[in-house]
Amino acid sequence: MRTIKCGLLFFSLIYFHLAFGADTLKVSLQKADEVFLAKNYYLLAKSMNVEEQKAQILQAKIYPNPIFTADINAYDPQNNRTLHVGQTGQKSFQFEQLILLGGKRKAEIDLAKLSAERAEIEFTQLTRELKFQLHSALFTNGEQILLLKKYNEQLSLLSSLLDSYQVQADKGNIPLAEVVRLKGTYLRLNNDKTELLKDYFDIQTTLQTLLQTNDVVEFEFTESDIVKYVKTIEFTTITNEAQQNRPELLLAEQDKLVAEQNLSLQKRQVVPDINLFTSYDQRGGAFQNQINAGIAIPIPLWNRNQGAVSAAKYRIEASNYMLKANQEGLYGTLFNAYSYYNHTVEEYNKVLQLYNGDFETTLKGMTDNFLKRNVSIIEFVDFFESYNDVLTELTRVKTRLIVSGEKLNLLIGKDLY
Repeated sequence: MRTIKCGLLFFSLIYFHLAFGADTLKVSLQKADEVFLAKNYYLLAKSMNVEEQKAQILQAKIYPNPIFTADINAYDPQNNRTLHVGQTGQKSFQFEQLILLGGKRKAEIDLAKLSAERAEIEFTQLTRELKFQLHSALFTNGEQILLLKKYNEQLSLLSSLLDSYQVQADKGNIPLAEVVRLKGTYLRLNNDKTELLKDYFDIQTTLQTLLQTNDVVEFEFTESDIVKYVKTIEFTTITNEAQQNRPELLLAEQDKLVAEQNLSLQKRQVVPDINLFTSYDQRGGAFQNQINAGIAIPIPLWNRNQGAVSAAKYRIEASNYMLKANQEGLYGTLFNAYSYYNHTVEEYNKVLQLYNGDFETTLKGMTDNFLKRNVSIIEFVDFFESYNDVLTELTRVKTRLIVSGEKLNLLIGKDLY
């Protein structure tokens, strides 16, 4: 019995030291979202990608720089002079400017804008995926805490019963087998608690990573926060919202637009650009102090950007297939998630009907009667284990409801639950 007590004390010390000995970050769902959006490094890094793509729009708007060329004499062999650039020497200067034709600059700007919009959709998608993890972890961890507290209460009760029964067994008033039966019940429950505690700390790690904190995250919620996930929404409403907001669809549509704009740009590359220039030549031309003006334009005889245009067309075809694939897979994905969600709602409503204050009252009555020897060890242990099974199942059902609702929010791309 001393070993069992030490085991209970050991796990309790670990639990309270690790879970409550460190600094605690108490958060509601809204507060957790605020901390997450402000501090999560994954989101911050992704937001920089959005700014990077916006900067590319600015870059696309900038016109090519002019080119200034200076040509001066390095060595004059007739007069044996270096850097002969005076009135009797030689120097020339040229100023050149590239003129983009065919609407290339506008096409590049439009392409940069589409890329920036795609980056914003990716940022939104990552935000929703991480919020799904955050909300699921918060409620899971919160339910785990409630169940751990119940387990501690049950273990404390069993420990007291074991103390009493051990004394009676030592006196020979009750069979030792009853003490052994209680010890077995205690050890099974303690093992369940240990497994739950492991899962609790795993979820804590997830929460601390998402909220970028070293503090123990304590989720403050009530039953009303769970009830809000019980909503009757028509499946047609869900599919309509998903078609407008689902990130995968939006990204596929954006990829198609980017591919089409890229084709437009590649076709415009066929139109040759021209170089305008003006130059001054001191003594190297036909006349002294000669001033020239000219134009240079490539002749598109062989390279008409055929390969890039063809590649851009294939990219459009690929984006069309990807868009259709996402559209075709949308119904099945949503229907299965919606069906599972409805199942979790039915489970939740059923469990709420079954679990009420009668369980606590009955447990107390069974314990009192067991101490008075009005209830056998078999009856007490069976009820005790059934009671803990109900508590565990209640936790599972609530967690499944929340996760399935959040999963639908993720798939839809909008918070409907």
